[in-house]
Amino acid sequence: LGLFIIRRAVARVPPLACSFDRDSPRVSPTHPREAKMPPTNTKSFVKKTKAGRVMKVVREHYLRDDIFVGTELALPEFRGPDPGSWVLANDADSYVVVDTNVALHQIDLLAHQSVQNLIVTSVVLEECRNRSRPSYERLRLLCQDPRKKFFVFANEHHRDTYVTALPGESINDRNDRAIRVVCKFYERAVPGMKIVLLTNDRGNLQAAKRENINAASVREFAQQRAGKEPGLSDLVAPSALDDEGDELAEKTGKRQKVSEGAKGDEKKGDAAYAKFTSFTEHLSQSAVAAGVAGGSLHQGALRTSRSSPWEGTISCDAVDAEILIIGRDAMNRAMDGDLVAVRLLPEREWRKPSAVLPTAGGDGDGDAANDAMDVSLAPRTAEENDVSTTENNSKGSKATPTGVVVAVVKRAWRERGYAASLDIGDGGGGAVGRRAVEQSNGTTPARVLVIPVDRRLPKIKIQTRQAGTISDQRLVVVIDDWPIDSLYPCGHYVKSLGLIGDADAETAAVLLEADVDDRPFAPGVHACVPPLPWSFCENEHLQRQPHREDLRDLRVCSVDPPGCRDIDDALSCRVTEFFLDANGEVALDANGERKPKTFELGVHIADVTYFLRPETAMDSEAKRRGTTTYLVNKRLDMLPKPLTEDICSLRGGTERLTFSVFFEFSATTHLPIENSEPRFTKAVIKSNAALTYQEAQEMMDDVSDTSELTKDLRNINACAVALRKRRIASGALSLASPEVRFELDQTTSDPTDVGAYITRQANRMVEEMMLLANVASATTILKKFPSQAMLRKHPAPVPRMFAPLLKSCGAVGIDMDVSSSKTLADSLDNAQRLDDPYFNTLLRIVATRCMSQAQYCVSGGGGSGTSGGGDPSQSLSHYGLAAALYTHFTSPIRRYADVVVHRLLNAALGLEPLDTAFDSQDGLRATAENVNLRHRNSQGAGRASVELHTHIFFKKKPVERVEARVVRVKANGVVVFVPKFGIEAPLVFDVNDVEGDGKGEKGGEKTSLASRCVFDEDAMRVVDPNGKAWRIFDALFVRIEIEELPARRSRLAIREVA
Repeated sequence: LGLFIIRRAVARVPPLACSFDRDSPRVSPTHPREAKMPPTNTKSFVKKTKAGRVMKVVREHYLRDDIFVGTELALPEFRGPDPGSWVLANDADSYVVVDTNVALHQIDLLAHQSVQNLIVTSVVLEECRNRSRPSYERLRLLCQDPRKKFFVFANEHHRDTYVTALPGESINDRNDRAIRVVCKFYERAVPGMKIVLLTNDRGNLQAAKRENINAASVREFAQQRAGKEPGLSDLVAPSALDDEGDELAEKTGKRQKVSEGAKGDEKKGDAAYAKFTSFTEHLSQSAVAAGVAGGSLHQGALRTSRSSPWEGTISCDAVDAEILIIGRDAMNRAMDGDLVAVRLLPEREWRKPSAVLPTAGGDGDGDAANDAMDVSLAPRTAEENDVSTTENNSKGSKATPTGVVVAVVKRAWRERGYAASLDIGDGGGGAVGRRAVEQSNGTTPARVLVIPVDRRLPKIKIQTRQAGTISDQRLVVVIDDWPIDSLYPCGHYVKSLGLIGDADAETAAVLLEADVDDRPFAPGVHACVPPLPWSFCENEHLQRQPHREDLRDLRVCSVDPPGCRDIDDALSCRVTEFFLDANGEVALDANGERKPKTFELGVHIADVTYFLRPETAMDSEAKRRGTTTYLVNKRLDMLPKPLTEDICSLRGGTERLTFSVFFEFSATTHLPIENSEPRFTKAVIKSNAALTYQEAQEMMDDVSDTSELTKDLRNINACAVALRKRRIASGALSLASPEVRFELDQTTSDPTDVGAYITRQANRMVEEMMLLANVASATTILKKFPSQAMLRKHPAPVPRMFAPLLKSCGAVGIDMDVSSSKTLADSLDNAQRLDDPYFNTLLRIVATRCMSQAQYCVSGGGGSGTSGGGDPSQSLSHYGLAAALYTHFTSPIRRYADVVVHRLLNAALGLEPLDTAFDSQDGLRATAENVNLRHRNSQGAGRASVELHTHIFFKKKPVERVEARVVRVKANGVVVFVPKFGIEAPLVFDVNDVEGDGKGEKGGEKTSLASRCVFDEDAMRVVDPNGKAWRIFDALFVRIEIEELPARRSRLAIREVA
């Protein structure tokens, strides 16, 4: 093996400083003269490269004596000659040095506008980067904000502040000591300025006090500033020091205890408090690893019910089923999305998921206003389906595999926080909240509960002095910990988004919950966009690019939804050959028109990658965002608007650059000519028209319209119909998912009308052309780059995923064959009811919910985000489309995956070399995983926005009577789907009509109401206490209205009407 030696010498600025943006002025400056000293130590080690070569790496650590301290108040030898480097303010009360614990866990407090003049050491930045990338990025941005006056001091490269580890000293203790050395150094360098060490580490705090360093905990720091910034204390994340401080204060009588009345109300209203002592201790990482390896434990991501955080499942291939977890104790502090280790219970202890719908006050939290299941958009895929449907995973009435959480391997808590509201409803938590609101004086802290917007999450315990002012606000809270002896997770209040129910505040909550970035683009990103007005230039775009074809004379048009501004695709169709008669003349058809023999169909896509260059600020931002997010009232772009709405948008009558692909079609069969290959080319077009779907449909339907553009559309549509027919014959699925459309007020953006989205043949025409181009792109890039192609795969559902469909069909006597996509498609086609034309659509909606979401992947080696091992034709195929290969090429304006595909095609055609980013399989997989995540988040934000605007619409316009369908049957009610509005809601049988009804415990199978019903789970039939039978797919009429609740809260309710 070859042995290579690499020497890495740090001479001028430490690596951490170099990790900041080059325009950042807030890194420890150095004097122009060289003050490098001999290396203090030399470390060497051997590493093995991916190519298998062994390399010896030698790292020499250099120190300097001219790294300055960032303030004009420093002694001359430490001040530095450049006033631009004097970041810390002269009039500050003190300079604060933070340790890693604070930087990681108190970032919300550090971000507060009043917190300024901080010294962030390079050792802290290094630890943050290694332990939490999101925290590091936030801290990095704070250090670059000139308003914050945060100074980065390169302590690891200063002669006076570098420390070596003592014998037996841990890395953590060494770093804490280094931070204390910085504090003492600043005391010498800036005489007269108070230097404070801010830490929540008990050992560091005690050591600082022994060394006569001014040190404070974060709670003390906030309390010292309570007079000017009373809200600062609310940002303090709980820590062990707080608990110790509370105990000491209570013993000495220096802290006011929580009133006994509040505690009494809390316990009286919440049965869970009376029974709770503590959760079970989590297993260690080593015990979990051994258990998983030995098969006694199972690991997976927890997915909880949409209506309760105390019921969930994890997927487990080992038992060929989903493992059910029911109850607060079984959850053992795990939350939705957490990676957990689960121990399977003995089969005699297996249970069935709850057969009852959650009702007000029924989850054990005692909150009638928040416990009942909400109205929501109907789910479209298995991922969006509620885990409470896992009852269908078990055959008949058998129990499903059940387990308990024994460890949380990795938390999924969002560092940005969660949208929530103060708990002031019925029950113990609400009683405490109401008391806190009544007694709020802005100075005394109160411990209260907040209710996350996401019902899959438990309530969160926070401490705040602002209960009186935030009771009607939509809040942002961050979860910090879940102690073993706490019924709920503990967190802290960050900020208010606005009044509950306000459209802007709720939209901000939607984006927060979906983790969608709505921040404006940075100046560096805008600098990458060509200045407006931009126009096509023949010299630049044709003569200097001989590969680009001039297609401005080609008849082209785009077809999009109304109001679309980011037009990234257009279509063309021209006759390339006519039939000839016996005399060799062009043959005529029955209408006297020339009879075409072949067409050239063109799909023209905006040439985004001409403007979006690799390794630029705009490319990095686009990769991070991953996709454009479409809300009801606005659009959050992946790229700056000048690019998406102007420079790249294929607007009518405007010359624009494209990446085009052409196909040869037979005018007789309207299918691609056999053995013909698609032709990709860069081009410039001038679109003849930017049509809406409705306009294109009306043109094709108007028999009197004989314009050339209309003829083109009819020819394209004929080809689309033939392509669709061929796809379905090959096993492609024709599924259904409810979509709604809104009409918005031009002034207020409030919805004035809502209804089901109408899909026309023009929609399907465009869809088929996009599918055709995407399949051709996938084939081309995989052939040229077999290990680097960005593809989109759709795995076939595992058999248990079809259980809801099979159970529903079995209950109504429909035979459904799900052995392949072809047999499923045929079965769906044959499932008809002559007296119910909507029945088949309902079945297709249920079938759609059995599908997993398609995912982006990278061809080549195994691993997450790749095709993996096995048969490539299976691992890369698209089940729903019945396509061996598929990718996305047609929307580079709004999807970063399409940008990647365009770059691969550029290289495949020899137009430009492949970007160096494609050299790394790990980097490609990371890109695929990120665009998958961002796509899911974007879809979730879009759905939540629709739900929000549906709520706003019904608040102003309740619907007295609309048709609905039963889609799930439970022991105490049914779940109904309203096709017109695309919403799904529980319809719990009215307890007021049942004498002696009581409220049972959540998760129990026998409540008074349920026991009065006759429930047949296999037949999906229930008879309510009044004797009325309800069956799956039954039709009924409902009223939709808004129920007003205290403190600006409201909820959407559905009730049956005659």
